[in-house]
Amino acid sequence: MKVGALSTFFKLDSPAWHSLHEAHRNFNVGSDIIRLYQPDVCPFGGILPPSVENILQLADIISPGTTFFLLGDLPPLPPGFELLHELPCVQMVCQHVIEVSPSERLVYLNNDYVLELVDLVQMVQPGYFQSKTCAMGDYFGIFKDGKLVAAAGERMRMDDFTEVSAVVTHPDFGGRGYAKQLVAHVVNKNLEAGKIPYLHVAEHNTPAIGLYEKLGFSTRRIIPLRKISRGFV
Repeated sequence: MKVGALSTFFKLDSPAWHSLHEAHRNFNVGSDIIRLYQPDVCPFGGILPPSVENILQLADIISPGTTFFLLGDLPPLPPGFELLHELPCVQMVCQHVIEVSPSERLVYLNNDYVLELVDLVQMVQPGYFQSKTCAMGDYFGIFKDGKLVAAAGERMRMDDFTEVSAVVTHPDFGGRGYAKQLVAHVVNKNLEAGKIPYLHVAEHNTPAIGLYEKLGFSTRRIIPLRKISRGFV
C-alpha cells in the first residue's frame, strides 16, 4: 500500500473528479471544477467542490441533448437540466490480498478483444461501458470454447486508488466462481502496485455485496450515481 494512501480516502467522495485530476487527466473534456470523461471513454464526471455556484457551470460545458452521469454529492441541478435517475451505490474498498486459487486461465484482454468485451459488458450491465472504456485500465477475461464468458478490469484510477469495474459473467456461465477469480486478480495486482482497490455496486444488489464482503471488501459509504440530461430549451 502506498504511504499516505489512508489520508487520501477523501478522494473517493468524488472518484471521477479526482481520477480526471490525476491518472486520467488526459481524458478530461470538462473544466478544472467540472471534470468529465470523453463520452466514448466513460459517461461519468464529477464536480468539486459541489456548490450551487459551481454546478451552474454545467451550462457552459454540457451541450443541449446530452445525457451524462455525475457520481458523488451534488446541490440541486440548474434550470435546463433534468435528473433522469438516481442510483444509490455502495462504495467498497479492499486493503488486503485476496487468497483465491484460480481454476481458470485469466487472459489479459488486449485490443484484439475489445469488441467481445464491449458486447459482454453491454449484455450484462448495459449503459456504462463505452467503445474506449478499456483504455482506462487493464481488463482480464475467461474464455470457454473460444468465447469470452467473464471479465473484470480497472476503470476510474487515481494515484492511490483503482476502481474494480465491469465485473460480468455471461448468464450461461454463472455460479462457477469466475467473478471471484477475476476480482481477486485485479485487486491483488493493484495492491502489489501500491494502490487501494475500490468498487461501486448498486445498493439493491445484495448478492454482489455479499460476494465482495466475503472476498474482503468493506463498505466505505453510500454514494449516489445520477443520470442527468440537458434539454434543448
